[in-house]
Amino acid sequence: MTATLEARKRDTFGKNAARQIRRAGRIPAVLYGGQAPGEQPVGEPIAVDPKELFRILHSESGVNTLIGLKVDDAAATRVLVREYQLDPITHRLLHADFYRIAMDKTLTVTVPIVIHGEARGVKQQGGLLDFVHREIEVECLPGDIPEHITVDVTELLIGQSIRVRELAVDPKWKAMSEPEMMIVHLVPPRAEAAPAEEEAAAEAAPVAPAEPEVIKKGKAEKPEAE
Repeated sequence: MTATLEARKRDTFGKNAARQIRRAGRIPAVLYGGQAPGEQPVGEPIAVDPKELFRILHSESGVNTLIGLKVDDAAATRVLVREYQLDPITHRLLHADFYRIAMDKTLTVTVPIVIHGEARGVKQQGGLLDFVHREIEVECLPGDIPEHITVDVTELLIGQSIRVRELAVDPKWKAMSEPEMMIVHLVPPRAEAAPAEEEAAAEAAPVAPAEPEVIKKGKAEKPEAE
């Protein structure tokens, strides 16, 4: 999926400036990339509409959506979201980082796994499907980023599993996660007790104060905290 997003350059920084930007209906952001090989990445401060970005992030392709970012009067450039920050209480967007991409160069992205079918071991043996890893890393061209990867579990019986190395081969992307990483497996009914114990332990653990939630896509150098 592709989308468009308009941005404005900004020349004010710091927490007070960030609050003013948010009160004006936008959020502070930084655009990275475009520097010559070997140069340190320098961020371009911008501001974007959080509602439009929120809509993109909650589309089917989510953070892997190719965005045509138009900064002021400049021509649109293709970008991906590198990282975004949410308010821990309201879950409103607070900040975002973008990075320019070249459509002819491969990149590594994280893609969600979607389960297809009902396992035989669930219907015939009363087993439980344990969804161990819900996403994997793949390498591909920007235009070939899959919205998701489907895993068929129809033939699974108790004790059987599906690992990264067993995924169907696709010429458009290459799995980069560890080949032996388990995606899903079928466990006996008695395994139901384990989640209950983990839940009890979690309830007993102390609750830490809420802090802004940062969803990372990669490393990036950032200007003064906003």
